[in-house]
This record gives sequence, structure tokens and C-alpha cells, in this order.
Amino acid sequence: MDVAKIREDFPIVERKTFLNHAATSPLPRPVVEAINEYMERSSTLGTASLDLEEGRRLFARLIGARPREIAIIPNTSTGLNIAANLLDYPPGANVVTTDLEYPAVVYPWLRRSLNVEVRYVRNVRGTIRLEDFEKAIDDRTVAVAISHVEYANGLRNDLKAIAQIAHEHGALIIVDAIQSVGALHLDVKGCDVDFLATSSYKWMLGPPGVGFMYVKDDLIGRFEPTFVGCAGVKPEVFETTALWNNRELILSEDARRFEVSEPGALSFVGTVTALKIILSTGIDLIERRVLKLTGRLIDELTAMGLRLQTPEKEEQRAGIVNFTVESPEDVVRMLGDADIIVSARAQGVRVSPHFYNTEEEIEVFIEAVKGILKAS
Repeated sequence: MDVAKIREDFPIVERKTFLNHAATSPLPRPVVEAINEYMERSSTLGTASLDLEEGRRLFARLIGARPREIAIIPNTSTGLNIAANLLDYPPGANVVTTDLEYPAVVYPWLRRSLNVEVRYVRNVRGTIRLEDFEKAIDDRTVAVAISHVEYANGLRNDLKAIAQIAHEHGALIIVDAIQSVGALHLDVKGCDVDFLATSSYKWMLGPPGVGFMYVKDDLIGRFEPTFVGCAGVKPEVFETTALWNNRELILSEDARRFEVSEPGALSFVGTVTALKIILSTGIDLIERRVLKLTGRLIDELTAMGLRLQTPEKEEQRAGIVNFTVESPEDVVRMLGDADIIVSARAQGVRVSPHFYNTEEEIEVFIEAVKGILKAS
């Protein structure tokens, strides 16, 4: 991987040490150029079309799915809500999640109208043990709702093992992948995931406003979407010069049935370009690079005697490293004053480098933290 060459497409490196991809990624230059080109065509020609199938194909390739299993959605939360509203909840039903989840992963099941018990598997020193999933999941469990990578401490959950436990009890596994897709290799078939939702604006390097939902092929026809629109019907409904059919709902036979309308054009064209960057670089190379950088962070922070909230085992971590300090918000602010961008999360400092970051930037961050802590 020619990191120096890759960095030419990231203008942010000229001004900032940006280590905050778990929040919102800066846009690569080709993404901005694609958006500008679309706006120029729209302005000068009056029309600019979107190739929605290209977006589905690219995202499907990234996660090891088929294009027919991909729906284009506005964001991760929309996908999680779609999944939650599709399922049936008989009396006594439960949904299993964890106490580490981002609220949007759990909120769809907390509505009183669903009348479903939400069970929380509690973390043990920042990890979720499989034996605790086995205790929480039973034959009344409808679904397990979980993040692939936890937003605060960066724990990478073992989706394959959790899915196996869920499926043994007839439950589905619903995954928030916003903190992993674009940074880690993810094979939804190998992990036996049922539903997956993500957005483009973090590790996928796209603009906000577009996301994707994966629905396992044999589940697509099982469900009628709660919200319907023109984007979710069979294409032939609109392939006519006559008035469009508004007398019957002829849903698409693939995951497009869960789409309501076309995505925002600028977000979509930017996201397609971002997907091309990720795929052309190679997701396996990206994962190795990200894990190398987070491994370096862990080694340096441990040597400083700081307490990590992130698991140190490589198979349990991804692109996020979180460590505790007094007044993390103040530390993040002082780092920001030095043009080093990170976040404060879970009473700690969250650092999230991507593949274009360098070991030198990690050292700049470490030296800045040392200076701040020494002065405090």
C-alpha cells in the first residue's frame, strides 16, 4: 500500500492530524470532485442521472452479498427501524442486545407499542462474553440487535458465533455495521447475518445522507415493508408511457421493496465514488493497516501507563482505541487546539485512525497527549 500516494487524495492531512473516523470522516478529493461534477451537469445540462444499481453492486461486493439483497436507505437508524417493524412479537417475546450499544441500535425496540422485552447482556471489562449471550437468548427471542464494532470502546463482536446462538433458538441477528464497514473485512454470508444496516459517512468515506441495508435473500419475500413508495415496486410498473399504476402495490422481489424513494443525489454520487476508493484499495489491505495503527496506539498508550477501555486482542478490536483520562473533554479540546482531531466518549478519549493515516501521525498524537498530561 502506497500510503504517501493515497494521502494525496485527502486534503485534510495538510491541515490536521485527523484521527476521528468513528465520528465523521473528511471527504476524499475524488468524492468532492464527483459531487461537483454532478452539480455541474445538473446546472448546465438540466439533467444528471443516478446509477442506483452501481451503488448496490459496489456495496454488495464490499460485504460479500448479492446486489438483490441490498436496499439503499438514508442512514443506519432507518435500516434498524425497518427491521424492527418487519418482525412479529408474540406475547412474551424478547429482543437481546448489550449494554455497550449506541442508543439507535436499541431505541426501535423500546417503543411501548411493540410490547417486547429488551434484554441487555452486560459487558465484562469492555467485552461481551458468548456464554452471556447463551444465557440471555432463549426460544422466545425474536432478534439479537448488536453492533459489529461498538462505538465507544471499539470492541469487535463475534458475529458468526452470536448468529449461531441466535439461530439455534429461531432468532434473527440484526447488525449495525457503521463502525466496521469500510475499515474491516466483513462477509455477511460467512457470519450468517440476517439484517445489516450502515451509513456512508464514517469509515466508508462518503458524505452523510446515504446508507445501505442488507437483507438475507431467503428473508426478503417473507416481509411486507411498513413504509412503501415508488422505489420499492417492480421496475416494469414505471416502464410505460401510460399513467403509472396506482391501483395495486406490486412490490419488488428483491431488497428494493424496502426502499421508499430515491436517495439524495449528491450524497449518493459521493458515496459511490467512496466505495470505489475502498474497493480499489482493497478491504483486506485496509483492515491490516487499520489494525496496525490501532495496535501501535495500544502499545504506546499502555507504555504510558494509561488505562485502555478497548480490548487489546486483535480479533476483538477494529479502528477505535479508547483510553481514560481525567476530564477527557478538556483533553480533546486541547488536542483540537493543536489540530489533532479525536473525540471524547464513555469517560475516555476515543481515537480512530483510518488506512491513510501514518505512524508519524500516531506519534504526533502520543507526544501531544504526553505534553497535556504532564502539564495538568
